[in-house]
Amino acid sequence: MRKKDFKTYVDQACRAAEEFVSIYYDTMDKRRQALTRLYLDKATLIWNGNIVSGLDALNNFFDMLPSSEFQVNMLDCQPVHEQATQSQTTILVVTSGTVKFDGNKQHYFNQNFLLTAQSTPNNTVWKIASDCFRFQDWASS
Repeated sequence: MRKKDFKTYVDQACRAAEEFVSIYYDTMDKRRQALTRLYLDKATLIWNGNIVSGLDALNNFFDMLPSSEFQVNMLDCQPVHEQATQSQTTILVVTSGTVKFDGNKQHYFNQNFLLTAQSTPNNTVWKIASDCFRFQDWASS
């Protein structure tokens, strides 16, 4: 991969990550019933060490969460080399910030997403293949 090609991949990853993060947290806070549309059918979520796999399980899990207010303070991303993903266009997105669930104190969190590009005739949609969410309570004590 030439330097210019890599810079193009990084720029695409950054644009996709910023758009995705905006959509993801807005959907989580305001339209949670639509959240699983952002996941692949066989996606895995690890929420504070608990594994949730598949769309039905994800739907059930998200239904149990109280309403939320997410504030993203940091976003980082990078393309994942195609040799590691069987030539699937993939990006790693890392976020951190604060979240307040209804009736609970504010928590610091970090979240990592592996997104894969799903191409349709008209556009490319990024879907979550893997999602790892973790409270960072040590930071608030």
